[in-house]
Amino acid sequence: MKKIAIYAGSFEPPTLGHLWMMRQGAMLFDELIVVFAVNPDKKGFLTTAQRQKLFSSLEAELPANVRFVELSKGFVADFAVENGARYLLRGIRNAADFEYEKSMARINASMQPGVQTVFLTPPPELENVSSSLVRGFIGQPHWERWVKPIVPDCVFKLLTEETP
Repeated sequence: MKKIAIYAGSFEPPTLGHLWMMRQGAMLFDELIVVFAVNPDKKGFLTTAQRQKLFSSLEAELPANVRFVELSKGFVADFAVENGARYLLRGIRNAADFEYEKSMARINASMQPGVQTVFLTPPPELENVSSSLVRGFIGQPHWERWVKPIVPDCVFKLLTEETP
């Protein structure tokens, strides 16, 4: 049986931490479906067109068993079942992430008992990297020097072209 996993997030914007997770997922599973979901708790930072452009660029850097899909409505656990995935891939950087992700894993398991959550911890140099951190830097004096080392090149290019 093919091992298919879902790695979902808002990716607002994608970081090197996200890219690390995608590469790890590509090694662990036969197929990794990266779902860029709309999170109703987060204000949109990138347009759908911008995210699609970024994911198209990222897809070219990743193994062939990784594909990107947009999910605008519904639950990720249901999406997993509909796409034959038995695993949800999630990253844990710190204790706060663990508590949140543990709760989400339990909710997803109650929604779809056949779907298991798999947790990965990033290497130390990525454990403090987050999309929120990137968004917080943008617009500050000399923000580029802090953002460039923590996002993929295509993300940095888009951010510098489209940020006043």
